[in-house]
Amino acid sequence: MVYVDKTQNVSQINFLVSGRYQSFTEYADANSNGVVEEGGRKILPIGSIFPSNDAKAKGITLSTADVTNGAVPVAVMVEGYVLPQRLAAAPTAEAKTALAGIKWRDEAPTEA
Repeated sequence: MVYVDKTQNVSQINFLVSGRYQSFTEYADANSNGVVEEGGRKILPIGSIFPSNDAKAKGITLSTADVTNGAVPVAVMVEGYVLPQRLAAAPTAEAKTALAGIKWRDEAPTEA
């Protein structure tokens, strides 16, 4: 079911290092880890570790999801290169281990 509301301006920080990634559709709801309240709405931000920031992690959300009115589909990246400093929350060591397909990169290039 589609919900229509006022138009809002959104800015998002790019956390992808490369345009090559693999994602799958999952369903997020208001009980999902990382949901925050913004303007009376329940929002799962882009760059959240999904479904939880621990050993149960499956991937990283590629879009912001409004879960105020129930479960909604969300793209979850399971493979690709990511800048962890730009995610909605820093991944735990357990989440990094669980996300075997995600390659973690430093923001600044290292000198040889």
